Amino acid sequence: MATYKEIIDHVRKADGFVAQTCWIADVKASHALTKGPAPNRLDPKRKVKPCPPQKRAAIEHALVHFGMV
Repeated sequence: MATYKEIIDHVRKADGFVAQTCWIADVKASHALTKGPAPNRLDPKRKVKPCPPQKRAAIEHALVHFGMV
């Protein structure tokens, strides 16, 4: 399993932008790769910064690259 830093570095090199960790967590959650909501989340039903649709494909590509999806 790749770290968030490795995913961020891959997205930066491959697609030219810096992925925020909350975006990565959102994409990972949509693929059931997380254990659940963070314990410090204020509202368990609402995400503060979901991944923008135009960035989702690049992050999913990085997850495929690292064999996570």
